[in-house]
Amino acid sequence: VQLVESGGGSVQPGGSLRLSCATSGAILDYSVIGWFRQAPGKERVGVASISLTEGRTYYAASVKGRFTVSRDRARNTVYLQVNSLKPEGTATYYCAAGEGSGVAGLLPSMYNYWGRGTLVTVSS
Repeated sequence: VQLVESGGGSVQPGGSLRLSCATSGAILDYSVIGWFRQAPGKERVGVASISLTEGRTYYAASVKGRFTVSRDRARNTVYLQVNSLKPEGTATYYCAAGEGSGVAGLLPSMYNYWGRGTLVTVSS
């Protein structure tokens, strides 16, 4: 299983980006793709997850209403639309393949495979 993130960059507060997670390999062996972010010097935290079959989504309270996770099954790609970015959103964003639904889908321990991340910088 391989996951490759892209779409990061520098934006001003209030800006938007669309992050992509391209998957390959035995991805169907895993039921959930999660998005995480890790700010410098801080722990990795879950922000959103999506089930690959039903498309069921779950969001952390801190991003609900601003972030949207979606999937394109034909392209084997999962997206994270990030809107209304705040300076505290500066982090490396990772996608991962694993298990877990609901709040469990935001736990790093539920995931087996990780991408290398894409950096998002929010600054004026």
